[in-house]
Amino acid sequence: MLGRKLPDKPTIVPQPAQDNGHGATSVTLLTIVGDHAKLEGKFEIADSIQIECEVGGELQVGGKLVIGEKGSVNANVQTVDAIIMGHYEGNMVASGNVEITATGRVSGNIHTDSLVISKGGFFNGNVTKTDEQAEDKGARQVYLVDEKRAGQQK
Repeated sequence: MLGRKLPDKPTIVPQPAQDNGHGATSVTLLTIVGDHAKLEGKFEIADSIQIECEVGGELQVGGKLVIGEKGSVNANVQTVDAIIMGHYEGNMVASGNVEITATGRVSGNIHTDSLVISKGGFFNGNVTKTDEQAEDKGARQVYLVDEKRAGQQK
């Protein structure tokens, strides 16, 4: 026991809510961290979560899913909002917004109301707009964030 290194275990750290300077308090994130931690299974999280390790299976998140730069998720996900800074593979249904940051890498299908891909972010898959089923499913134009701002075109 003494002197023997224990294997890396995932650490779950609740992050306190903070004032974001706009008078609104940000959400509390449950954070799962572990350099070599691998979690597999079906997870139901009532609030928001940040993942900084490897997770596989199924995730149901009642708030915001944040996949950190060290995070790797291979799962089917149902969430409200998602921010992907690490790696994600699977099918995602998000009732709110999905953001793929410059360091984010996504392979799979996303069903959401809003998708933002930052310059440098990677996405390989299909996107279905949430309210598209009620509409005529006509072709939609896609813009890079840098190309169109506030209704102005280059």
